[in-house]
Amino acid sequence: MIQCRKTRCEDIEQIMIMIKSAQDYFKSHNIDQWQNGYPNKSVFINDIEKDNSYIFTQENKIIATAMISFDGEPTYHTIDGQWISDEPYIVIHRIAVNADMKGNNIAGQILTHAQQIAASKNIHSIRIDTHRENQAMQRAVLKFGFTFCGIIRLSDGAERLAYQFDF
Repeated sequence: MIQCRKTRCEDIEQIMIMIKSAQDYFKSHNIDQWQNGYPNKSVFINDIEKDNSYIFTQENKIIATAMISFDGEPTYHTIDGQWISDEPYIVIHRIAVNADMKGNNIAGQILTHAQQIAASKNIHSIRIDTHRENQAMQRAVLKFGFTFCGIIRLSDGAERLAYQFDF
């Protein structure tokens, strides 16, 4: 069974191993996501300080990480498309799964935990975005029930596919 808890500073080294693995995977599949030194340790430290970083464990081993925030997302203010609703939402970023756990619906379990976290604060909407070439994340969010809403642009101008799930 997968457990979810807030990330602690001592978890960062293991998280960075997962991030490096994801970066290598993306590079080997010609996906330019996470190829510019992002995300790095300072990003995760900032997430921890803001109380937005979570890890997912199985048998006391870190198998995944995600940032789950109630603070909104500035890049979501403008979308080429339309969000399902304007209700308060949580945003999920920086999902990474341990390479030896891929194919086990870990992303789906992360989304389930995020939904529970949102519901505990009486929020019933989740937004997420992903790289156009990140087929695995697109499959995971669609399988979970997210709806494709359009294209958003990151602060550097890069396009991302944007999804929303209201429950």
